Parts: sequence; C-alpha cells; structure tokens
Amino acid sequence: MTSRTTPHVTIIGAGLGGLTLARVLHVHGIAATVYEAEASPAARAQGGMLDIHDDSGQPALAAAGLTDEFRALVLEGREATRVLGTDGAVLFEDDSTRGRPEVLRGELRRILLDSLPEGTVRWGHKVSGARSLGQGRHEVGFADGGTVVTSLLVGADGAWSRVRPLLSDATPEYTGRSFVETYLFDADTRHPATAKAVGAGSMFALAPGRGIQAHRENGGTLHTYVALTEPQSWFAAVDFADPASAAARIAREFAGWAPELTALITDGETAPVLRTLNALPIDHSWDRVPGVTLLGDAAHLAAPNGEGANLAMLDGAQLARAIAENPDDVETALTVYEQAMFPRSAAAATDGEQLHELLFGDETPRRLIGLFTGEH
Repeated sequence: MTSRTTPHVTIIGAGLGGLTLARVLHVHGIAATVYEAEASPAARAQGGMLDIHDDSGQPALAAAGLTDEFRALVLEGREATRVLGTDGAVLFEDDSTRGRPEVLRGELRRILLDSLPEGTVRWGHKVSGARSLGQGRHEVGFADGGTVVTSLLVGADGAWSRVRPLLSDATPEYTGRSFVETYLFDADTRHPATAKAVGAGSMFALAPGRGIQAHRENGGTLHTYVALTEPQSWFAAVDFADPASAAARIAREFAGWAPELTALITDGETAPVLRTLNALPIDHSWDRVPGVTLLGDAAHLAAPNGEGANLAMLDGAQLARAIAENPDDVETALTVYEQAMFPRSAAAATDGEQLHELLFGDETPRRLIGLFTGEH
C-alpha cells in the first residue's frame, strides 16, 4: 500500500493510541499527520507505570514493529503484587510474572514518537472544534485560528474529545469516585518503612469506598493513587491550592491506618493532584458517519482498570490495518474497525466496573484476594 491509494489520515491527539495509529500506518506506507495541543513532547509528565497486555498492547506494538524497543523498556520485577490490611499486615503476595510486563508510560510514548518521520506530529495545535463539510470531508479548527480539511479524521483526543460530537452526543459522567495522586522519591533511603510496605511492584491497601494504591517505578520512586468514593462537592471543599492542607484532609479519611501507609499521603513530595474519574456509557457506540471515527478514551472512556492504554493502542493498530487492507474504500475500513471495537470496549468497561467493585465494594479486600488466587 502507498499513500497514493489512500487518503491522508488526520489524527487528533498524540497519546499512545494516536501515535500507534500513525506508526502502523507508516509501516504500511500510508501518510498521516498528528495534531497535538501540547507544545512539545516534554510539555508535561506522561503518567506512571503501564502493564502491557499480551492480548492487546503487545500485539499493537508488534504491528508497529517496536517489540524489541518495548522489551528494552521493561522494568523487571514490577509485576509483583501485594495486598495489605489497613494495619500494614501482608494479606496476599505474588512475585510471579503474568505476561504483562511493566513500563513507564512516558518511555513508551517516546519510542512511538521516535519511530515516526520528522514532522508527523504538529505540536501546539489545540483543537477548538470540528465540523462536517459533507461527502466525508471535515474541517478541524484550532485555537490559533488555523484550520485543516481532511477526508479521513480520527479523534484520538481523550476524554473530552472535540471530535466526538461529530459522531455522538454522549459526554463523560462522574463515576462517584476520584483519585488523589502523590509521589515519594528515593523512598528506600528516605522512607524505608513505606518502601518496604509497597514492595517491588504494586501494593493495594483497601477498605470499602477507599484505598491506597502504590506502585514502585524507577529505583525508589513510589507513585500513589489514593481512592475515595465521594461526590465532587466533597473534593471541591478540599483546598488543593494548599498542598499541606489538602494532604492532611485526605489523610484524615485514613485515620487509624498504619503510618507506613498514610505516609504515602502525608509525606508526598509533590503537591497532591486530584484525578476525577469519569466514564462514557458502557455500550457507547454511534452510527457510521463518513470520513470520521474515534479511538481510545475518545471512543470508550472508562474508570481506570488497566485496560485503557492497551485498548487505545490496539484500536490504533487495528484501525491502521483496516485502512491498509481497504485502501480504496475508507468506509469499509472504518466499518470493519468499529464493528470490532464496539463490543471489545464494552466488554472491557464491564470488566472494569466489576474490578472497581472488587477493589472498593463492601467485601474488599477479601474478594480482590479471591480474584488473585482464582477463588473468584
């Protein structure tokens, strides 16, 4: 296939899904341009650890021809999992590997960016909106007043996608739960009790409606998500502009928990960051609209469940393959892609809701441990 027999693909969003799409298209000789709101690849931190699944993320990276580069990023031992009681006692521990190696999100994004021809990503292009011009053509407007017209538009622009309204009236809704993100650095030296509690990989300390989840990243960096099941008004009353006050307020919800666990909140070396959890309807789909589609969170935003980045990369790889296999028939390509993506994302979102019930429901952590042991 060559770009002479296919439309130039316009991708909005340089996250993992959009970049995987661009890379696999490039592998097939199909031209694409990615427009990204961020000013540069280093504009912000890209998040923490990702476990790359053998049935989604790994095949997507194989389709991108980046398996060796991915393997070089794997942090050995980070698949280890432990569940602690609120008193710090170890309730479950598993140091085995499960075919889902862990990498840093930012490093994974870097190898995708490095694999693309220079100029593929246009930085500093924040989308203000998109409109149909008819006959499968669309115009994308940018905040600086510029526009681009395309006959194949892909929204890979996340939860609050500006492309989604071309296809669907759905908007994300609050799930009833939020995370507060914190970090500890050089923890083995500066916070040894907490580093020991977290262990080599991921740690869960849970109670109904709340929990502390931490993961060891490079060296002694501990990345924590504190989960609280509270309305948005509760979080609005927390003064996140005052980091010490916010950390103290969040920590009060874990009164009586082991100090090595609450230190993940109170001793955080970055300001606590609120991560509101939103989701689209589980069965979110749309009727085929000529010349446009969505992938990743733009298509199927769900509460965090370990699937989001993997599904976004798989979406990108499968969409690219569909386009490559139907170079003269974009509508067939988009239909093939969407018909596979809709049920796959609905199943993953359903599994995610069940996982959150295991994590934060009335029978946590017993039922979560049952999942790990095969009891549930």
